Amino acid sequence: MDETVVIKYNAGNVFSVVCALQRIGVEATVTDDPATISHARRVIFPGVGEASSAMEYLRRHRLDDTIRQLRCPVLGICIGMQLMCSHSQEGDTDCLGIFNVPVLRFDNSSNPSCKIPQMGWNTISLQPGSFIPQECDKQYVYYVHSYYAPLCDNTAAVTHYTLPYSAALQKDNFHATQFHPEKSGSVGETILKNFLKL
Repeated sequence: MDETVVIKYNAGNVFSVVCALQRIGVEATVTDDPATISHARRVIFPGVGEASSAMEYLRRHRLDDTIRQLRCPVLGICIGMQLMCSHSQEGDTDCLGIFNVPVLRFDNSSNPSCKIPQMGWNTISLQPGSFIPQECDKQYVYYVHSYYAPLCDNTAAVTHYTLPYSAALQKDNFHATQFHPEKSGSVGETILKNFLKL
C-alpha cells in the first residue's frame, strides 16, 4: 500500500507538490492508476490548468469516480479544489460534485485595481473547525487563479480579493485549498504536515 499518492492528470504543478513533500521527508507515488489511488493511505489532488480539459482526462481514465469514492484523507490544491466542486464557469464544466458549490470567474469591474488572475500573497481567515492549524490564521499564502469558490457551508478558510471567497473547503475526508501550500513557505509546510497526520 502506498502511504501518500499524488494524482497525475492533465494539469501542471504536480511535481512542485512532490518536491514540497520531499522537503518534509515524504516520498509520494505519482500515478493516474485508479487501483493505486484507491488503496492509498492519503491522496493529494493538485494542479494548475483548465477545468474542462482536466475533467475530460479524469473521466477518460476513470479517475472521476475513483476520487469521489475515496475514504482516506484527500487534499485538493488549486484546480484540484475547483474540480472537487459542482460546476466551473471555466469551459462550462460539470465537476466532481464533492463540494456543493460552483466555481465562478472573478469580476473586477467594480475594482479594476484587482488584477485577474489573482497572483501573489494574501491572508487566510480560518473558520471554526478548519482542518488548517490555528497557527496559520491570518498568515500569508500564495495564490495564482482567475476562478474562485464562493463562501458556502463547506468553507474552511476565507480570503478577500474583490470579494470574500473560499480559500479552503472541507467535507468529511475531503480537504482542499485554493492557494498553493507547496509555494507558501513555512505556513504551507505546516498545512501539509498537518494533512499528513490526518
